[in-house]
Amino acid sequence: MALIGVEELRAAQRRIAGVAVRTPLLPCPWAADGKRRLWLKPESLQPTGAFKLRGAYNRLAALSEAERARGVVAQSSGNHAQAVAYAAGLLGIKAVIVMPSTSPATKVEATRAYGAEVILVPPAERDVLPAQLAAEQGYVWVPPYDDPYVIAGQGTVGLEIGEDAPDELDTVLVPVSGGGLISGTAAALKLTCPGVRVIGVEPELAADARASLRAGERISWPVADTYRTIADGLRTTSVGELPFQHLLAYVDDIVTVSEQEIRDTVAVLARRGRLVAEPSGAVATAAYLHRGEELDGRCFAAVVSGGNLAPELLAELLAG
Repeated sequence: MALIGVEELRAAQRRIAGVAVRTPLLPCPWAADGKRRLWLKPESLQPTGAFKLRGAYNRLAALSEAERARGVVAQSSGNHAQAVAYAAGLLGIKAVIVMPSTSPATKVEATRAYGAEVILVPPAERDVLPAQLAAEQGYVWVPPYDDPYVIAGQGTVGLEIGEDAPDELDTVLVPVSGGGLISGTAAALKLTCPGVRVIGVEPELAADARASLRAGERISWPVADTYRTIADGLRTTSVGELPFQHLLAYVDDIVTVSEQEIRDTVAVLARRGRLVAEPSGAVATAAYLHRGEELDGRCFAAVVSGGNLAPELLAELLAG
């Protein structure tokens, strides 16, 4: 399978302009320790609260008129769901979203509010039903990560980091789930900023991507295992086929963080960084704060991938 290149990344950047927000790189003097510095890329500030809008809009905007008329189907625990629903609404496309019954109610409600039809299923059926609906109803399937347009759209995060970062940036930390965000971001950085290291971050309880990268082959974890983590957006059982090829080509390493480290970092980002981050969005910053011994580098950027979490969970995490 062909890896995405600079041309696809630049095309995605032009396509999503004016729809996805060009998020800033925020300096974090509160996280400096005399040896290291941190910058945050707050994708939680996107209109739908997460980076997923970039890839979803890039995929839908590239559909032909005939494909748009058929409507689209997607599967997601919440952030891709909202992104596809929002993008489809902007483009006048019918959207059907398959979501696991364990999805946070706030994400389900937001997806419906954007105009999509939501179908709730047991977690094990999330990735099965969309293909059936596409075959039966003629919908265009918009995968959450295993698609070159989606990867290129997410890769605009990396383009922006490369364009906005200080010259001394040497390490970028990126959450990993199905692999779309880290695939695109790593490709963009390696192709435009040679020498910058790209490190993926996963929960210890859903570390299939780290196992896959180290084994040199895709490894799946059982749903029952990955669904133990509080980071609901990172519960995918394996990285996608195309994302895995990008991981092998461009990602330097993957580290993991504990559940307590994720919880603590949500609170730190709120108190010190003035950012609302969902647990999935906090893992990259958690690696900087808690796994420094595993990370080489002096100037870091961490992607805060999303900020969609229930108010009661945020209150619980802030209370410690």
